[in-house]
Amino acid sequence: MVSASTAVLLSAGLDSAVLAASEARAGTVHPIYVSAGLAWEAEELAALERLLSAPAFASLAPLARLTFTVSDLYPSTHWALRGEPPAFDTPDEDVYLTGRNVILLSKAAIYCAQHGITRIALGPLAGNPFPDATPEFFDSMARALSLGLAHTIRIAAPFARKEKAEVIAIGVELGVPLELTLSCMNPKAGMHCGLCSKCRERRDGFNEAGVVDPTGYAVQPVR
Repeated sequence: MVSASTAVLLSAGLDSAVLAASEARAGTVHPIYVSAGLAWEAEELAALERLLSAPAFASLAPLARLTFTVSDLYPSTHWALRGEPPAFDTPDEDVYLTGRNVILLSKAAIYCAQHGITRIALGPLAGNPFPDATPEFFDSMARALSLGLAHTIRIAAPFARKEKAEVIAIGVELGVPLELTLSCMNPKAGMHCGLCSKCRERRDGFNEAGVVDPTGYAVQPVR
């Protein structure tokens, strides 16, 4: 049973956007964006502002913007700080951001404790290879945060068994303006670069879903 009030980690990405719309069917959604100093965040926030103006998100609570810098954790040469993501066919393991979900969930949980919210939802999909996206991690993190904050925290990953194509189909059903979502590690002027692995995953997802890809790519991904 979905809580009547849920915090959703919303990045403007396709998966988190569809997740927010899906969660909004069952209760109040509190969208949270956590800035960490990554190269694409300015473009991501601009996309998020456009996205939240769409009718599909009219019922959401105001966006909470939180900050947790990684500039003192990642070396200055890190690709995510430089804005030079690994290549188009790079495996997921090569774009792992150390501690990403630890950061997101820690900041979100503190916000939730201060605002009486007990459920946090985020959008990893099936096949996610990262250690901080496993059911074991989410369960352990929820227990630790609940103890440390003296406030019940539950962590949900509703799309953890779904592929990108399935999420796209849900988005179409819910009327999510998928063309306004941004899933790219090197966006420019609101355009997807078309050259990073996130763009590849996006293109493949639309192909597999049988849905026309509405994405604006600076460089059209190779078929």
